[in-house]
Amino acid sequence: MLNNSNHSTDPSSPVDTVPETGFTLGDLVKKVFKGDKVIWTVFIILCVISLVEIFSATSTIVYRQQNMWGPILRHAMFLIGGVGVILLIHNIPYRYFSLLIFVLLGAIVLLVLTPFIGTSVNGADRWISFLGFTIQPSEIAKISLMGTVAFLLSKQNGTNDGLLFKWMIGLMVVVCGIIAMDNLSTAVLLFGVCYLLMFIGNVKLIRLLKVAGAGIALVLLFVLLLNIIPENWTSSGPLSRLGTWQNRITNFGAHKELSEEEYFTITDENYQVAHAKIAIANGGILGVFPGNSTERDFLPQAYSDFIYAIIIEEMGMLGGLFVLLLYVILLIRSGMIARKTEKMFPKFLVLGSALMLSIQAFINMAVAVNLIPVTGQPLPLVSRGGTSTLITCAYFGLILSADRFGIGKKREENETAGRNEDDHTRQCEESADSLLKEPIENLEDKVEFEIYHV
Repeated sequence: MLNNSNHSTDPSSPVDTVPETGFTLGDLVKKVFKGDKVIWTVFIILCVISLVEIFSATSTIVYRQQNMWGPILRHAMFLIGGVGVILLIHNIPYRYFSLLIFVLLGAIVLLVLTPFIGTSVNGADRWISFLGFTIQPSEIAKISLMGTVAFLLSKQNGTNDGLLFKWMIGLMVVVCGIIAMDNLSTAVLLFGVCYLLMFIGNVKLIRLLKVAGAGIALVLLFVLLLNIIPENWTSSGPLSRLGTWQNRITNFGAHKELSEEEYFTITDENYQVAHAKIAIANGGILGVFPGNSTERDFLPQAYSDFIYAIIIEEMGMLGGLFVLLLYVILLIRSGMIARKTEKMFPKFLVLGSALMLSIQAFINMAVAVNLIPVTGQPLPLVSRGGTSTLITCAYFGLILSADRFGIGKKREENETAGRNEDDHTRQCEESADSLLKEPIENLEDKVEFEIYHV
């Protein structure tokens, strides 16, 4: 005979339920991918677009390496590594990111050493090879300088504002000055984002105006030097990057002085811009669909600097607007997270990361549609890259960390309090139901009462 202690012969008694054990897939996803869901959604969509477009745009690399899957597997590995970077960073409380100042010191050392021990790619010494890996010190300097400026801004108390302002400007001038010697566009981008952070951080307007005036004077002087320096000085040697900028600025406005036939003639000077325009024209509204691009075989940097032109060719103007909208959503959502954050350091950290990603994306798109001269800025998370991809993921990690530990903890406490209240209510209801289901004679021992004589 079977003996089941949990079985009751009384049909009116409640039946014991078997408690559920183990995690579901949804619980696992919530446990691992914590933080703002909108930021995660934008990140995942950009990764998918990146995989599709890199697989299509690396045709020249595939032909050169005779390996169809090599470039896309390399990029996929960096994206997977980037996800690991996000999962690591977004589990670290934001207060520890004040240590980025020490990372900045190491980045300055690498920037100084890059011209001497660096690897030259496309005529620029921007990379350092170490144990088979190639790193770009300017990308490390970007995130560490932005984090350092955010930390210094958070320490303003009204009495030390002048001292902190001098430290911020000094670090910005040193870092951006070193980067500018070989990568002017990155230096301008970094200085501009840090300047916007200082504006948001309530730095006195008179100080910011003085910096802006000095910056305008330097830009005018730089343009003047580009026009008066002889070409034979910039053809080779340490001033070769000035020759590159001379050509870019000259070619950007040269079409106003050219005849129609000369304007539509593809030369060595306008080769990239011309083929980017052809790619955009081929795309139309809906595009030729992924894998059917023709200009990917002509654009030298179709998978990096001009990948947005390939996106428009394959996904059309609608696809290009969708990608643009993703970065706008990232910027707006980060602003909402910063507004809800009580502490100043995570607030500036979120805004700095979002501004860096979105402004760099807008610059890349503007280059692809010929609104500004060619700058060499990749499209964040979409363009093919190693260090840039990992650092871009680090920016996402900073935003998610600030969301989790800045406002997420309060949200979790409210949710926990709500769940406890629901559990208490449910226990009371179950207790009342169990009393109602018991026979009346069994309740005599459980009910206490007294009779009062009036």
